[in-house]
Amino acid sequence: MVIKAEDICKPSQTIASVHAEKERAPRTRPVKEKVVLSWSGGKDSTMTAYHLLASQRYEITALMTTVTTEFDRISMHGVRRDLLEQQAESLGIPLHKIMIPKDCPNDIYEARMREALSHFKAQGITKIAFGDLFLEDLKQYRDERLAQMGMTGVYPIWMRDTEELVRTFIGLGFKAILACVDTKAIDASFAGREIDHDLLRDLPESADPCGEYGEYHSFVYAGPIFKKAIACKAGERVMRTPRFNYCDIVPT
Repeated sequence: MVIKAEDICKPSQTIASVHAEKERAPRTRPVKEKVVLSWSGGKDSTMTAYHLLASQRYEITALMTTVTTEFDRISMHGVRRDLLEQQAESLGIPLHKIMIPKDCPNDIYEARMREALSHFKAQGITKIAFGDLFLEDLKQYRDERLAQMGMTGVYPIWMRDTEELVRTFIGLGFKAILACVDTKAIDASFAGREIDHDLLRDLPESADPCGEYGEYHSFVYAGPIFKKAIACKAGERVMRTPRFNYCDIVPT
């Protein structure tokens, strides 16, 4: 049997052609699961967004936020709606506002939430992400309501050490202002302060570093997941109730 030179070359030519075909073939990316993020505009929901995006598993299709109609502000946090809208624009994620009245009764709140969840489920979205850390009763409440809708919750920062989480928030370069403080937990003077290492040093030992028990609420105006910083500053401090001191964060 005579072996020709061209026969010896055939296997290597075949391998080369296979590699060439692989190079020409389009690389498909895994399909990300769509999720809606319960968004307050504060530190915890921002860290939730950060982890969802970093995981490469999820596509955040919308930010879902309750806004009090009479005040035109984020419910509980008291941040102006236009600043909320600037956040969503800077993140490049659509904003879905749930309008509720002041002193909203629970039945009205739950009805408005069901409407919002039905809206997303009709689009085939069955997962809602939350920035909860360790309050079991709150998580159980959310999971029960979602289960009634045939939906489930996603909790990217659940059970994270709260001091480690807020220090990571600072270390990543996020910037936030305290929009509201519970004066039964921390001094009223904390309203309007930046979340930084000085703040953590000054918080009383009884306070959770992340404010998970409601010690404070915040507004995030800059950081690595934002296209640009939201131009704003701490404005007037107002005791709207005998307990809560609000800082009116104003656009600049």
